[in-house]
Amino acid sequence: MSLDFSTLAAILAMAVATIATRLAGLLVLRFTVLSPRTRLILDAIPPAVLAAVVTPTALATGLAETIACVVTALAALRLPMLAAAAIGVLAVAILRHAGL
Repeated sequence: MSLDFSTLAAILAMAVATIATRLAGLLVLRFTVLSPRTRLILDAIPPAVLAAVVTPTALATGLAETIACVVTALAALRLPMLAAAAIGVLAVAILRHAGL
C-alpha cells in the first residue's frame, strides 16, 4: 500500500479542519452564557445524531442489527454517548455470534 502526497495532504487538512472546528466551538462557548433552553437544545444533539446514524442500519439490515439498534437507543437514554455506542457494538457482536 502506498500513500501519495495529495492523499496525505487531504487527511491532514481534514484533521486540522476538525480540530479547528472543535476549538472554535469551545472558545465561543467559553465567552457565552447559555440559557437553560439553549443548554437543553445542545444536550439533545448527540442522541439526535446517534439516531440519524443508527436508523438506516436498523431498517436496512438483519435482525441482529435491528435488536442492537434498539439496545443502543435504550442505553443512550441513560448513559453517555460513548458508553451507549460501545454497548451497541457489543450487542451486535453477541447477537451475530448467536446466529441472529
